Amino acid sequence: MAALALVGGLLTAAAAPAAARPDDTPSKPTAGLAAATWKNVRVDGGGFVPGIIFNRKEKNLAYARTDIGGAYRWDQSGKQWVPLLDWVDWDRWGWSGVASLASDPVEPNKVYAAVGTYTNSWDPTNGAILRSSDRGATWQTTTLPFKVGGNMPGRGMGERLAVDPNKNSVLYFGAPSGNGLWRSIDSGATWSKVTAFPNAGNYAQDPSDSSGYLSDNQGVVWVTFDERTGSSGTATKTIYAGVADKQNTVYRSTDAGATWSRVDGQPTGYLSHKGVLDSRSGYLYITTSDKGGPYDGEKGQVWRYATATGEWKNISPMTDADTYFGYSGLTVDRQKPGTLMATGYSSWWPDTQIFRSTDSGATWTRAWDFTSYPNRSFRYTQDVSSVPWLTFGTNPSPPEVTPKLGWMTEALEIDPFDSNRLMYGTGATVYGTENLSTWDSGGQIKITPMVKGLEETAVNDLASPPSGAPLLSALGDIGGFRHTDLDAVPTKMFTSPSFTTTTSLDYAETNPNTVVRVGNNDAAPRIAFSTDNGANWWQGSEPSGVTGGGTVAAAADGSGFVWSPEGTSSVYYTVGFGNSWTASSGIPAGAVVESDRKNPKKFYGFKSGTFYVSTDGGATFTAKAATGLPTDGPVRFKALPGTEGDIWLAGGSVNGTYGLWHSTDSGATFTKLSNVQQADTIGFGKAAPGASYQTLYTSAKIGGTRGIFRSTDAGASWVRINDNTHQWAWTGGAITGDPRVYGRVYVSTNGRGILRGDST
Repeated sequence: MAALALVGGLLTAAAAPAAARPDDTPSKPTAGLAAATWKNVRVDGGGFVPGIIFNRKEKNLAYARTDIGGAYRWDQSGKQWVPLLDWVDWDRWGWSGVASLASDPVEPNKVYAAVGTYTNSWDPTNGAILRSSDRGATWQTTTLPFKVGGNMPGRGMGERLAVDPNKNSVLYFGAPSGNGLWRSIDSGATWSKVTAFPNAGNYAQDPSDSSGYLSDNQGVVWVTFDERTGSSGTATKTIYAGVADKQNTVYRSTDAGATWSRVDGQPTGYLSHKGVLDSRSGYLYITTSDKGGPYDGEKGQVWRYATATGEWKNISPMTDADTYFGYSGLTVDRQKPGTLMATGYSSWWPDTQIFRSTDSGATWTRAWDFTSYPNRSFRYTQDVSSVPWLTFGTNPSPPEVTPKLGWMTEALEIDPFDSNRLMYGTGATVYGTENLSTWDSGGQIKITPMVKGLEETAVNDLASPPSGAPLLSALGDIGGFRHTDLDAVPTKMFTSPSFTTTTSLDYAETNPNTVVRVGNNDAAPRIAFSTDNGANWWQGSEPSGVTGGGTVAAAADGSGFVWSPEGTSSVYYTVGFGNSWTASSGIPAGAVVESDRKNPKKFYGFKSGTFYVSTDGGATFTAKAATGLPTDGPVRFKALPGTEGDIWLAGGSVNGTYGLWHSTDSGATFTKLSNVQQADTIGFGKAAPGASYQTLYTSAKIGGTRGIFRSTDAGASWVRINDNTHQWAWTGGAITGDPRVYGRVYVSTNGRGILRGDST
């Protein structure tokens, strides 16, 4: 998923302390003002799911982890996922990235998560191990002495976190960044480094990357136990661990973790992405790739290790010469010894590949095969009618098909209680089947989305027009939607043209059928127009040099547009629908642009502490003399519908000017609200009954508390409308009220989708 771009210097890592002590900070503190009910505007999925974990003691207990959008528990009765980390707050936003998750095989009520989004300077906080004894309803935390990377390269490997199946008070965690292997002997409350573990890993995707993102050592990537070597109440003796080291990728302990050694005879030249031990057959299986994923990987192999004899055997489904991808997803059927499945996670074209063996890897069958090129035969049918946008609005030529079987398929799990149920994660959803055994009899398995409740979009912009669809969204990776029914999955994403990410959108205030959106693509198009409220679109022209969407504004009556794209040296304006663009004067490139919501000739811009106004449709801008505005940090501003020159501006930085400002004279002067310490978004909704001014909404810090706030008296007073169990980490992208429904607000997140709040 699109990552929150918090730019910082390269992290200089200090030596890690010897242990991590529990914070014992409950994730569910005393609730604040519960003045609104919250639920997602449905999209269903929209991001990468790198891990699916079934509990091996209790049927139908399963979890999913995401790279930036928290963790979920499967609700069998509703066939949907329940979010578990909505309590993660603004200051610890990184804890919404889940690098690993473990469900206790002895006490199913217990679940653990290793959280943290980045190991470099982008994430200001260290990672943590979260522990819950009520299946994730509430959590306790232990902050680690290093960072954890739920959205780092290699995040599909694992699981890094594992619970001893014989003595469940013992857990292991494979750390990134050269921090080695860690162990807890008190059910995750405290952690110590396993000093005897000999290899902290050495593989980085790009060691020369100065940001610290691609250059991070991917570390110790999986831990698995041989449960046969222990008994209830005594620690398992034989433990295997995978390391991001192409020459030394599998290690073993035979004395409950006291000592470790490299397993002799192991394959070299690849990284082991997964290690799964089938205790009934005695085989340890590993999937390998030449890269850490989840995007890259050009070669790989699958290997089988006989724990009884020490023999390694290459059981790859394809020859090295025919392999153009790495292997990652790996699962065994706990009901049928010798049955296993693997994925070619980085087979992007024509599709991902899933392999299945019923004889311990001696022979394999595939989800699809070429017949006569470009035609393929399929061991599956795929029905996405419940999430129809998964077709991505495409109509590809063979051998490609839509919808795709998937990509970045690193999560793959057969239900340990049901040989017919399989779930797997992709870069956009969770797919699954409940007739898996049909594969072996020559029939076709039925694949459908199993993603309801899991909302993982990163939201860049939101608009709620006074007529037409109640909401339009600009999203990372999947573009965005026209939401005609907030409780139903949209039928299709924005297409004709499609953007990889939509960065900004706007509608004409007095003509809401006119809509414009801009976004990112490797090449044009990067701007699109609609005259039917976003139902249908056409591609606009663009100035030369454009590399990204930037921000865009529509005139109040739809007669023209102002665009501040990335990559150019100017802001641009057009009359009509962008057949040609002319550089605006008097405003710097990269300024954030918005329109007045009453005067169609008036547009506004802001950059680096200076506010700009145009009264001729964007042709010329004049810098205003207003002072005291933020000179750094992100800033968002909006003009009030129906009133010329009424502007609200939010933003800034912790180390600089930060807050919320109001202007009633088109930006000539601004007044800072003394009752708002920090603010990052501003939006308007229908006025409260009896109120003369539209309702204000903001994601802000007011009265020393971070939250989502509402004002019905033009900012004189504020009330918090979320509580401590509904915080959703970072909510600074966009916010808007609904102009048709008082008390309804739409809040953006960076990985938990669009939240809708309704209050009275």
